[in-house]
Amino acid sequence: MNKIIEKELFSENVCRFVVEAPEIAIARKPGNFIILRLDKKGERIPLTIASADTEKGTITLVVQRVGVTTAKMLNMNEGDSILDIAGPLGKPTHIEKVGTVLCAGGGVGVAPLLPIVEGFKNAGNRVITVLAARSKDLIILEKEMREFSDELIVMTDDGSYGKKGLVTQGMEEVITREKVDLSVVIGPAIMMKFAALTTKKYNIKTYASLNTIMVDGTGMCGACRVSVGGKTRFVCIDGPEFDAHEVDFDEMMQRLGAFKEQETEAYERYLKTVS
Repeated sequence: MNKIIEKELFSENVCRFVVEAPEIAIARKPGNFIILRLDKKGERIPLTIASADTEKGTITLVVQRVGVTTAKMLNMNEGDSILDIAGPLGKPTHIEKVGTVLCAGGGVGVAPLLPIVEGFKNAGNRVITVLAARSKDLIILEKEMREFSDELIVMTDDGSYGKKGLVTQGMEEVITREKVDLSVVIGPAIMMKFAALTTKKYNIKTYASLNTIMVDGTGMCGACRVSVGGKTRFVCIDGPEFDAHEVDFDEMMQRLGAFKEQETEAYERYLKTVS
């Protein structure tokens, strides 16, 4: 059992949890994720580790309400326990000193981006971070990102905070004024697709994290298949990070919606049990 130590609501549908997991806290690296199960009848869901505290033996998870399990988790409180957490899983981010690193995060994709930003900064790089969301209230972890960024740009679709525009506009603002040696993008698939197209124009090596398509997390179910450079890869064991310029994002987005109808029906049934 893994006890919830802290719970912070970022918005109506996004929450930060600090959870007891001492062994994972020690072993985790940027880019790693965990698989959790709330109870014996619960499904397994993947979540990226946003941060860890080895002294306290805790890991931080940012959860967005998208289905039954995440809805149940957002209803949990401090003192409640999660049945089991497996991890750290996946290949960690390859971090080294390369020069200037442009990191872009959209929505809850900012959470898995945070340890990557920290890692590149600690490796001696100049790190410029672009955070993007539909509106001000959906921007998360800004304070933490500023701590490890040489510069931070905030973009909102409606202009309610920072600069009005898309994440790609913020990225291009940086790219056109200075040399960028590497880029990392994490967020919704459509955001990563256009971020990758932006950096490809300027021949900037770019990595994207595809954790949103994972299900089982062990490579056994095959649900996280993606095409990278014309070859089939499994996100949970080959990734979750890949060369963004080689990912077939159109295929990925099509597969992300494969079980939308069943997921919607399951969520509607769940809402009836709690209403």
